[in-house]
Amino acid sequence: MSSITYSNLILKRRESRINGGSHLQYNGLRAIETVKLTANSASCKPKAVKCGRIRAMASPAVSAPKRETDPKKRVVITGMGLVSVFGSDIDNFYNKLLEGQSGISLIDSFDASSYPVRFAGQIRDFSSEGYIDGKNDRRLDNCWRYCLVAGKRALDDANLGQQVLETMDKTRIGVLVGSGMGGLNVFSDGVEALLQRGYKKVSPFFIPYSITNMGSALLAIETGLMGPNYSISTACASANHSFCAAANHIRRGDADIMVTGGTEAGVTATGVGGFIACRALSQRNDDYEKASRPWDTNRDGFVVGEGSGILVMESLEHALKRGASIIAEYLGGAATCDAHHMTDPRPDGLGVWSCITKGLLDARISPEEVNYINAHATSTLAGDLAEVNAIKKVFKDTSEIKMNGTKSMIGHGLGAAGGIEAIVTIKAITTGWLHPTINQHELEPQVTIDTVPNVKKQHEVNVGISNSFGFGGHNSVVVFAPYRP
Repeated sequence: MSSITYSNLILKRRESRINGGSHLQYNGLRAIETVKLTANSASCKPKAVKCGRIRAMASPAVSAPKRETDPKKRVVITGMGLVSVFGSDIDNFYNKLLEGQSGISLIDSFDASSYPVRFAGQIRDFSSEGYIDGKNDRRLDNCWRYCLVAGKRALDDANLGQQVLETMDKTRIGVLVGSGMGGLNVFSDGVEALLQRGYKKVSPFFIPYSITNMGSALLAIETGLMGPNYSISTACASANHSFCAAANHIRRGDADIMVTGGTEAGVTATGVGGFIACRALSQRNDDYEKASRPWDTNRDGFVVGEGSGILVMESLEHALKRGASIIAEYLGGAATCDAHHMTDPRPDGLGVWSCITKGLLDARISPEEVNYINAHATSTLAGDLAEVNAIKKVFKDTSEIKMNGTKSMIGHGLGAAGGIEAIVTIKAITTGWLHPTINQHELEPQVTIDTVPNVKKQHEVNVGISNSFGFGGHNSVVVFAPYRP
């Protein structure tokens, strides 16, 4: 493979020692100065000494990193399941995306007539038949209904139905499903009951079906999976963080299989009302199908979506041993923090830049190997450009890269977004087709990467990355590639 140059975070520092101690001054992420004290002076004055900085630094030309070869540590995808605005059949879902069809519609799951935003990527005609019994189905928040259906469909896709699972060591199979807000509707109903009718009228399911860990718990209870089990809640980065953590459990030998992803049901009065209060949403009520328009100069905010996206991750050794069909390979991922603002991204893109860089290092690949990016691309004024600026810092030559925005068609799935978009990334790998970014009519001048505007494109993906970023400055990146023995 040809020589490449890639970036890394380099920290250099000098130390001034007095009686064995180091005295360093840090100024955020920029300059570092040592304070040098004179030991023999009773009233000495500090003297600033120039020293190292934290900075991006190009390394010398080196050969491409060597990918993981140990079959116990290689992580492959053997199953996928989703619930989306386009249904639960993955092929049908991806075909709708390739057609450039919008899934955004007027809200009718609650009375939004007085809201300044009256549209969303609302799921309609959802059925849990065959996956959840009727009694539990009536009690569950949609967040957990979506999770159970997507999770069981992923297991079926991996040929891990209940009869097969009964023959396996279930202590070696874990569940890790993230959610940004948990059972939001159950929570809202519980608070309303408390305030209007008193504590005696609060449902006993109020707490259990509200908390964010319940997706992982319920899926494990339903299937008997006893391996590592917890939930990660990092807003819209939850699913990607779950993928990273799940893969690391396999790499460390804690589990052979992890059922992992994200779930969310945010199209509720509380969810939509809360984001309106944040001034984060598009208000294009009269043209809602064109409201989500990543990188377009006329974008005015994101569109709330919902659903669930679950992957079955498995060690290559275990997958080969049981004769599983391998869909793609997970190469690596990373998590960083902007440490900047609750909702706004860092303007300099440093947090996203470092996350992508670390993700590529974890995946043992060079930037030159990446030729597809499923971008976070929520259609917000600041976020879209901050992400693009960071991408351009990592990938010096973007001429071979194509980048699209799934949220232009289905809205922002919040904690489920990374799960659904990981499936999109994998479908791009397996089909050789990229869905368009719709509603692109006037591209921001700073966006010089091919965004697959309005019409699908054929593209053989070598390595694809999927970005997800959440309120609080949470950044996450996952890296997928075609499986090659």
